[in-house]
Amino acid sequence: MVTKSSSRAVGVGRLLIAVYAILALGATARSFVQIVERFDEAPLAYSLSAVSAVVYIVATVALIAPGRVWYVIAWFTICFELAGVLVVGTLSITHPELFAHASVWSYFGRGYLFVPLVIPVLGLAWLYVRRPSAVAARGAE
Repeated sequence: MVTKSSSRAVGVGRLLIAVYAILALGATARSFVQIVERFDEAPLAYSLSAVSAVVYIVATVALIAPGRVWYVIAWFTICFELAGVLVVGTLSITHPELFAHASVWSYFGRGYLFVPLVIPVLGLAWLYVRRPSAVAARGAE
């Protein structure tokens, strides 16, 4: 039987949450240093690093927290993350002048071994499998 507390963070879910937490720490530290030391050199890129840090923090909390509201927040946050990675990644290739310095999502997360490109796809797949209706159906079995 799947319980409400165990349905969110088991197996692959724990690994996913750990990766999001590491990205949250890395992006937060990176953006903090960039903004404090060199914001005037690349304000767009450094602001985007800060946005990505906030997204990773919210996604981490939303993946951990139980309940339908947090599930929806996780879904929205990870969709936003994927859109951000795709838009910023594309713009960093097509309009490199916008990115005098790299952000977390520049070149589809190249500076982070493309984890920012892969992790939202895995996160959305995991959320789909763990959607409340599917968990409820498995609990009824």
